[in-house]
Amino acid sequence: MTTIGFIGLGLIGGSIARAIRKHHPDYKILAYNPNKDTLITAVSEHVVDIPCDKTDIRFQECDVIFLCAPVNANISYLKTLKDIISSDIILTDVGSVKGTIHQEAVSLHLDANFIGGHPMAGSEKTGYENSADYLIENAYYILTPCETVKPEKALEFQKFIRSLGALPLIMSPSEHDYITAGVSHLPHIIASILVNEVKQLDGPSEYMKMIAAGGFKDITRIASSSPEMWQHICLSNKDMILKTIDKFDELLMTARACIADADKDGLYSMFESSRYYRDSITDITSASNKSHVLYCDIYDETGGIAAVTSVLAQHNISIKNIGIIHNREFEEGVLKIEFYQEDACKKGAAILKQNSYLIHRRT
Repeated sequence: MTTIGFIGLGLIGGSIARAIRKHHPDYKILAYNPNKDTLITAVSEHVVDIPCDKTDIRFQECDVIFLCAPVNANISYLKTLKDIISSDIILTDVGSVKGTIHQEAVSLHLDANFIGGHPMAGSEKTGYENSADYLIENAYYILTPCETVKPEKALEFQKFIRSLGALPLIMSPSEHDYITAGVSHLPHIIASILVNEVKQLDGPSEYMKMIAAGGFKDITRIASSSPEMWQHICLSNKDMILKTIDKFDELLMTARACIADADKDGLYSMFESSRYYRDSITDITSASNKSHVLYCDIYDETGGIAAVTSVLAQHNISIKNIGIIHNREFEEGVLKIEFYQEDACKKGAAILKQNSYLIHRRT
């Protein structure tokens, strides 16, 4: 029997464990989590078979162990596991920084066992209670095997990740850290700065906060992520992040100069270039788009929301979340509806259109 171990059962660890249970129901899953209540819940939901202690000897039974704690905690757990695990185990993590944990794996002589991992999926929400068995479906899952990992072992693990519905992508630890600094770490920093800027600029009436439209909410959504996690990431990937901040600062100063000098051509070129490149990203990453959301125009009248939900319920379409957009981006009053799966979202859009509702979807 294949046995999988987990150190940490937060959003990512819990989601991977759920995905394993979904796609490989016969696998045995062991897990340790500092919060014992989380372990109790995971066992009661039949996601975890055996709850463990941090230094539980039963981890030596595992074929794979996922380290799903914050970056620095994962590094410390490597030291804890070193004298427990079997010699042919695959050790992996899910952290957003790879360089530091790879260095530790080498120093502990665990490099032949270590395959770094980073599922490019997540949420501003945290914790096991927000985990889902579909979170990593069709999401890129970066793998960074140490140079001494046997090719057949790396290929075996790559196939395992693909079996969970994810899209494995192999690269070096340094390449991973540079790429994620640009497309993940810097955006989180910028989102946090934007929110803090509005907080400081806003007056006692808080009108900025009140009328912040969908665009602002979208680009700052990730500012709601775990402060502890992002503190660790920034300190662990400092050099790569500083490079991206320097480039961002250079581009921001260029934009400022264009505005200050009333440089019409420069401004147009900036917006045209960003639009063209942004539109090209949609096609490349469509497989990992996890936002199953549509926007439905409704009149502000009694029973308007109930009518929409009744139409969907009649066709057995489940809704994950629903809410009114008070600061409207589109022409009419808008109801935001989120679905669990893309198929349900498409079906819901088609049915609502058949019932004369005007539907929007962001690209």
